Amino acid sequence: MAGKRALTIATALGETGLTVVAQHYLGGVYCSLGDYRRAVECFQMNVACLDGALRQAHLGLPGLATVFARSHLVVALAECGAFAEARAPAEEGVQIAEAARHPYSRVMAWWAVGVRALGQGDLPQAIQGLEQALTLVQGADLRLLIPMVTAPLGVAYARAGRSADAVPLLEEAVAQAVARQYLWDQALRMVWLGEAYLGAGRLAEAETQAQQALVFTQAHQERGHAAYALWLLGEVAAQRAAPEATQAAAHYQQALALADALGMRPLQAHCHRSLGTLYATTGQQEQARAALSTAIAMYQSMDMPFWLPQTEVARAQVEGR
Repeated sequence: MAGKRALTIATALGETGLTVVAQHYLGGVYCSLGDYRRAVECFQMNVACLDGALRQAHLGLPGLATVFARSHLVVALAECGAFAEARAPAEEGVQIAEAARHPYSRVMAWWAVGVRALGQGDLPQAIQGLEQALTLVQGADLRLLIPMVTAPLGVAYARAGRSADAVPLLEEAVAQAVARQYLWDQALRMVWLGEAYLGAGRLAEAETQAQQALVFTQAHQERGHAAYALWLLGEVAAQRAAPEATQAAAHYQQALALADALGMRPLQAHCHRSLGTLYATTGQQEQARAALSTAIAMYQSMDMPFWLPQTEVARAQVEGR
């Protein structure tokens, strides 16, 4: 891999700046591949390196390298469900970026705050952080960053029941990313748009987005995003007027297998919840109880209360309480 070779050369030369940049881009590649654990290692090493005189350095990046390191570390940790561990670097990134008054750095810092909160299910904080990032993007005319910010903001709106706000924002994010050839995380944006369509009752469009996202992930080896696309396909199949239980279960199981392999604990919990709900509708009471109990335990361990009430209600119904 070119990134590994670059890192080896930079390390051998003793060039801290080159090492940081190589680790930054290598971490980004790992995130795209769904290897979040290795991404975390790269970004943690950069956070450790970027102190003292390097705290205000850009090192060829569009913003402060230390803010970039913290922001991407936060997002990678969130994919693993390490929300508590991600809190400190998220807060530090905002403090450093705001003190520097650097627009690009401020966007990255608030984006990380919003994405962390989105993954954990803290929708008010997610919306606040991402709206702040969008305000900064618009104020500094950083048009390339619009899809990066508006997509997670759109799905936060969708999960908050604001479909009328969510759908057009996500449609614009997906379209602008294509127009600007800004295809980093594009599959995830398509999944989020599909989720918003699903929430608005537009199942056919949700399925199209999920299928297109899955094709994109297969072309680019994005295993983490493939897991999200498979989960969404399961949701579509489960929510049809005549639910396609076998197909839904197959999609959920495929998504769960990938999430297990990649350490994507929040998605694992969502898959267990979806499977439990599906099993309950098909009369598989013991399997439903087990899956829902696993989801509840995982949500509690990661402090993800947003999804707990509906999951607990579903289990109580299965248990006849």
